[in-house]
Amino acid sequence: MIPVELILLGLSPVFFLCVFIEFKKARQFYNVKDSVNNALLALLHQGSDAVVLLLLMPFFIWLHQFSLFKIELSALSLFAGFVLQDFLYYWFHRASHNIHWFWLAHVVHHSSTKMNFTTAFRQSVLYPFVGMWLFWVPMILVGFSPSLVFAIVAINLAYQFFVHTQTIGHLGWVERIFNTPTHHRIHHATNKPYIDKNYGGVLIIWDKLFGTFAEEDKTIRIKYGIVGKMPKDNPLSANFSQIGVLREQLQQAKGIKAKLKRLFGYPVAD
Repeated sequence: MIPVELILLGLSPVFFLCVFIEFKKARQFYNVKDSVNNALLALLHQGSDAVVLLLLMPFFIWLHQFSLFKIELSALSLFAGFVLQDFLYYWFHRASHNIHWFWLAHVVHHSSTKMNFTTAFRQSVLYPFVGMWLFWVPMILVGFSPSLVFAIVAINLAYQFFVHTQTIGHLGWVERIFNTPTHHRIHHATNKPYIDKNYGGVLIIWDKLFGTFAEEDKTIRIKYGIVGKMPKDNPLSANFSQIGVLREQLQQAKGIKAKLKRLFGYPVAD
C-alpha cells in the first residue's frame, strides 16, 4: 500500500496547478501572506502527521489482530471502506466543532478570513496529538488493514481540497449527494445561520441524515473566519493560540466539573 504522505505528495502538482489557475482568475480572493502561511501550515502538519503515524503504526498493526473480520482488498471492500471512513469523518468533524479539546486543532483550518484553494492547506500540527486517529480505529477493528485505512483517509482529504473555492458555483444534482464548494463555503462561514453546518467530507448525505445540513441562502454574504479571538497572522500563532484561550478558560472555571465542561464541552468564544 502506498504511504499516506506519498498520496498527497503525488497529487501536489494538481493542487498547485489549481491554485495557480484560481489565483490568475480570481486574485481578489487571495492574500499572498495568507497563502504562504497556509503552505507553511501544510508542511508542518504533514511533518507532525508523518512522525506520529510512524510511531503509532505498530500499535495499529497490533490492534488489527483483534479485528472482527478479515477483509480482503476488492472493489466492494474498497467502496465499503470509503463510505465507512467518510461516515467516521463526519463524526470527527462534528466533534471538532463541538468539543473544545478537538477544536484546539481544527480551529487552525478555520482561522483565515480568506476562502480559496490554499485554505485547504491550512492544517494543524496538533491533529495527531488531540487524537484525530481515534476516529479511524473502528475501521481497523472491523477488519480493514491499517495501511488501507490511512490511504483512504488521505484520498478523502485530497478530495476536500477541491471544495475550498469561491470560483465554482452550484453543481446541480451533484449537490444532493456530494460535498461541494457551495456546501463547504457555508461550513466556513461565521454567519449565524451557517455556523456548525455541513460537516461532510466527500458525502453530504450524513449532514442531511443527522440534521446539520444548511442550504445556500443567496441573500447572505458569507463572512469567513472564526467566532472569537483570531490568532496572529503567522503559523506559530495559528497552531497554538487556541491553547492559550483554553488555558484562560480553565483558570477561570471553578471546580473540576466546570473545568471538564470547558475542556470537553462546546468551545465557547471569549
